[in-house]
Amino acid sequence: MRPERGTQKQIEKNAPPHRVVIVGGGFGGLYAAQRLAKAPVEVTLVDRRNFHLFQPLLYQVATGGLSPGDIASPLRAVLNRQKNTRVLQAEVTDFDLERRRVLLKDGALPYDTLIVAAGAQSHYFGREDWAEQAPGLKSVEDALEIRRRVFLAFEAAEREADPEARRAWLTFVVVGGGPTGVELAGAVAELAHHTLKNDFRNFDPSETRIILLEGSDRVLPPYPQDLSHSAAEALRKLGVEVRTGVRVTEIEGQQVTLRAGELVETLGSRTVLWAAGMKASPLGAALAQNPGVELDRGGRVIVNPDLTVPGHPEVYVIGDLANFSHQGEKPLPGVAPVAIQQGQFVAERLRYAGTGRAPSRFQYFDKGSMAVIGRNAAVALMGRLRLRGFVAWLAWMFIHIMYLVEFDNQLLVLTQWSWSYFTKNRGARLITPESTLELVKPEAAGATRAAAVPVPEAPAANMPAVARERVPTATMAHTATREPRTAGSAA
Repeated sequence: MRPERGTQKQIEKNAPPHRVVIVGGGFGGLYAAQRLAKAPVEVTLVDRRNFHLFQPLLYQVATGGLSPGDIASPLRAVLNRQKNTRVLQAEVTDFDLERRRVLLKDGALPYDTLIVAAGAQSHYFGREDWAEQAPGLKSVEDALEIRRRVFLAFEAAEREADPEARRAWLTFVVVGGGPTGVELAGAVAELAHHTLKNDFRNFDPSETRIILLEGSDRVLPPYPQDLSHSAAEALRKLGVEVRTGVRVTEIEGQQVTLRAGELVETLGSRTVLWAAGMKASPLGAALAQNPGVELDRGGRVIVNPDLTVPGHPEVYVIGDLANFSHQGEKPLPGVAPVAIQQGQFVAERLRYAGTGRAPSRFQYFDKGSMAVIGRNAAVALMGRLRLRGFVAWLAWMFIHIMYLVEFDNQLLVLTQWSWSYFTKNRGARLITPESTLELVKPEAAGATRAAAVPVPEAPAANMPAVARERVPTATMAHTATREPRTAGSAA
């Protein structure tokens, strides 16, 4: 017998709320949580870090333009007004889709709907041993490690008596000519040729050599050819050597081995930076242990048009971890706008579930792509509109400021950039005392190398680890080791 209408309403009123668990506090996870603010659901956002990181500006942290706290926002502060949302700092290890549980390192979380937005990590194409020699740029720890190596290289060059050894310290190799590699190479060039030009006495920073390597025939391969050409020319004006059609075959000690067709070349470099690709979070493989979940070659989860996992309509995968191949010939790229729109789409489905108003199929609206090269130089593609130079740089600057999550971060970054623009200075060029160089003992008396100018012995990759710069307490979670995962990853 069916209950009367009043009784049915009372049952619905007393029913437990629908539990939504979001794994990852990156763009996809955070925007999904924010869009669910007034939905009749109970939201739990879990991440192994306690902050959201604005990854597009990580290269600025890596080159001393910004501090980590300028581009990171505490998740609890961002979501503290949402009474239906809680934040857990925890490490996700596995998923039990049959029993609808997220397994943590120290427990488990039950759910009714699961949203996995675990992000991506640097991809070394089977050469994981290169990670120590050539750090990627996916996390705060990565950015601080790169900053440490870059600035210690200049300090080592100041103390180096041997010209050949100094050249190795002053040679920076950036592997990968996509947006991250282009931005990183341009920032290092500006740092060497402008910011530091008057800071040293025993060498001229203009001697610095920055080499950008790209395996395809041009930098920024996804962009139209004319914009790629403009980016390459802007890089060359900054003093960057752009080399296309080359592949790295070995990174060992102080040398990088390249191959271009049949030609093999070895470069002497103490600082190699990796921007050649990314692969999905290991949580994709954890999901694939459950029936019905399939991965592509990059470890991304193949999803339905509504971003659910085949056979599991209660499980959504979004952002860098998702292979969405239902719009165009290729899967959607792993960029912030895609993750943001997917997070908002899933939230709308949950908000309007059962009303007939829930969207049934995700459709990405491409607002354009941008890459900054350096001061007053950028390229932008916005539909049919193609921008380059100062106009593109100005658009890039204000759009990135607008997408920062908190107003105080927007104000801080705008202030820092304004000061840097007029002074050509970078204020976050810090090396903590624990990062001092290991110096070899002076050679025997009478040696040709001057004992008064001790020289670094170990390559940059083997220098003593820096005491990690701490983001203000409310910003950065405790992290014991550097792991090449995105800030949105709970892995």
